[in-house]
Amino acid sequence: MINLPELALLGFAGYRATQLAVHDTILDPVRDRLHSWHDKRPASTVRETVISLISCVYCMGWWISGALLATYLLLTDRFTGVPLLIHGIEWLAVAGAAVLINRADDTMGRIG
Repeated sequence: MINLPELALLGFAGYRATQLAVHDTILDPVRDRLHSWHDKRPASTVRETVISLISCVYCMGWWISGALLATYLLLTDRFTGVPLLIHGIEWLAVAGAAVLINRADDTMGRIG
């Protein structure tokens, strides 16, 4: 089970990776290609789902947080021997921390 400093670190990493995937200009070419791909068949459920995923901070953040957590647990050899329910709760905690940081960033951006 991860401790609070690890949760905070993974939360910050999840927040930053989500910002990179959804907003940062470095990935604009990838997002533009996906939008062009979607525009060719806008009625496609799969294409609509992909566009919704890459445009939503919460959706993308959920999957990025899960990938970060799984990578961290596997690299530290802490994935096995723990019930999957615990890892699911950890996933919720990491994703929640990332979203909380995102909300704070959005709020402070509006104030400043």
